[in-house]
Amino acid sequence: MRLIPLITAILVTAGLFFAVFERDALLAFARGNAAEQPEPQSDQAEPPMAAAADPVQRVGVVVLRSVAQPIDSAVVLRGETRAMRQVQVRAETSSTVISDPLRKGKHIEEGDLLCRLDTGTREATLAETRARHAEAKSRVPEAEARLVEAEARLNEARINMNAADKLSQGGYASETRVASAKAALQSAIAGVASAESGLEATEAGIEAAAAAVAAAEREIDRLTIEAPFKGLLESDTAELGSLMQPGDLCATVIQLNPIKVVGFVPETEVNRITVGATAGAELATGQTVSGLVTFLSRSADPTTRTFEVEITVANDDLAIRDGQTANIAIAAAGAQAHKLPQSSLTLNNAGILGVRIVGEDDIVAFKPINLIRDNADGVWVTGLEDNADVIVVGQDFVTAGVKVAPTYREVSQ
Repeated sequence: MRLIPLITAILVTAGLFFAVFERDALLAFARGNAAEQPEPQSDQAEPPMAAAADPVQRVGVVVLRSVAQPIDSAVVLRGETRAMRQVQVRAETSSTVISDPLRKGKHIEEGDLLCRLDTGTREATLAETRARHAEAKSRVPEAEARLVEAEARLNEARINMNAADKLSQGGYASETRVASAKAALQSAIAGVASAESGLEATEAGIEAAAAAVAAAEREIDRLTIEAPFKGLLESDTAELGSLMQPGDLCATVIQLNPIKVVGFVPETEVNRITVGATAGAELATGQTVSGLVTFLSRSADPTTRTFEVEITVANDDLAIRDGQTANIAIAAAGAQAHKLPQSSLTLNNAGILGVRIVGEDDIVAFKPINLIRDNADGVWVTGLEDNADVIVVGQDFVTAGVKVAPTYREVSQ
């Protein structure tokens, strides 16, 4: 049983001896056997020598022969529908609701009653202010009569003063008489001023009373809350018997015809859109609508650096609802563009988006591009010549200026 381990140890020891102490002899023995192998015939191919003939190994790439095509380069956005107008109609005064509520979803016309509030003592207040106004107006004739009387006294005092002056100059009147005439004239002037002041005070009282009447009438008008425009009730009106305070909600009214489709345009595309341009939208339900661009913001959103655009769309049957998601396409000027696989796009060392093309002598060049449209089967780009050989496979393994071994593919392939 101990014979096999002994033989194994002997063989291992012999192998180590030849590998360490007789290494040169072992290598010479191996070379001698290799030399005895037959040499290749002269007419056989020599791959090493052929490889040496072309020391630079070219990278194989697949190149697409692309031809530019005219396309309608619409600006494509994502957005949502919005009601043309939406108002929360609120109370302007305090009182109790005395009208039956209207339920949400009801069609209303401009001026329809939404909420009616209890008048309380407001009618009495209005009657009182009207009485004060009438009383103030009745004082006007008396004030005017006082003014006429004061002006007559002033004329009389002026005549007496002139007579006293002439008599004094001829030595027929004493200085006492002249002084008395002057005092009477000053008193008459003061009387006219007082009468004029009384008339102005009466007129001011009339204006104050008229303002009080207008305020009382406006307070009564606030008790009737009406629809500001034609639309739909988005919420129930205030319940019968509920107490309304200034600012409390009576109802929410929205206008859906026409309706707006709102999107946000990146700053790189904003100059391609004009107000009045034709636009279309596909809603999440599959419904397609069309309209015109009616608004393009002049100020960018500080966070997203995008510009708001609004499209007005007819909604006669009210099938479009507020807040639906929409894919928007806005018509813009056409362009010559190439349709390329998305995988062919790459970035250069500066981070610029572009493609690598094959030029003369199979030398690679990098061309920056502009992305126009993104489809499921490819992307439309501009920035290339009308005919371009674009690398679609292997573009990430080569750089500009190197030679490649291209394999060409037509667009139809």
